[in-house]
Amino acid sequence: MRVDVNALLGAYPWRRVPGSSPEALRAAMDRTGIDEAWVSHLPSFFWRAPEEGNAWLYEATGRDRRLKPIPAVHPGRKGWEETIGEAADRGAPAVRCDPTYYGLDPAGAEMRVLAAACAAARLPLVLAVRLEDGRQRHPNDTAPELPAAAVRALIRTDDDVRIIVTHADRGLIEEVHFGSTPEEAARLWWDISWIWGPPEDHLETLLATVGVEQLVFGTGQPLRIPEISLAKLDLLDLTPQQRAAIEVGNARAALAF
Repeated sequence: MRVDVNALLGAYPWRRVPGSSPEALRAAMDRTGIDEAWVSHLPSFFWRAPEEGNAWLYEATGRDRRLKPIPAVHPGRKGWEETIGEAADRGAPAVRCDPTYYGLDPAGAEMRVLAAACAAARLPLVLAVRLEDGRQRHPNDTAPELPAAAVRALIRTDDDVRIIVTHADRGLIEEVHFGSTPEEAARLWWDISWIWGPPEDHLETLLATVGVEQLVFGTGQPLRIPEISLAKLDLLDLTPQQRAAIEVGNARAALAF
């Protein structure tokens, strides 16, 4: 069993991206042996009202039981609480908010209220550090990256909040992990899509320091090639239990409130 917690659907505003349709995602899943994908609506990162993409996302993922919707929620807009309620009613595994793309203070009052609401609804909150390497971003793509201090502030908002961070590199992960209490760090999961594998061995280092239990399988497809995340695991000397934890077990644990 392999679960991709970081898949995207829909058009990207800054360049042509092949493979952004549901059909293409399913083909990529078949090709790479991914049994389940947690899917976000890519255009919603850039919309003034990101929640308006959720209806399309629910419809697109509803045609295939392997696709699980991660609806977008903007805590600065009226009715955002209803988005969380709908996500819970529809069985979404999590909700996402990307404050740096929405123009929100990532550690501000609106985000802290959202984190507490997610905890009350027993839904993990998904946050992306970035979508692309800064060296290849369009000049108009000016959203700052999610800072480590914001992740630490949000995990401290509520004792029950759970956060899944995607597109984080080793430096940010270590800054958050070693700046958090063990109890806080246990409620944070990091996808491997942006962590360097061999020969840099950042992933191997994090397995030994942060721990296998806090890392989850994510690809960032179609902005990233899904085979890259698989190759990172293939090149490590993992036990079957460790690999299973990263590929499915830890994602399931993040949902087990």
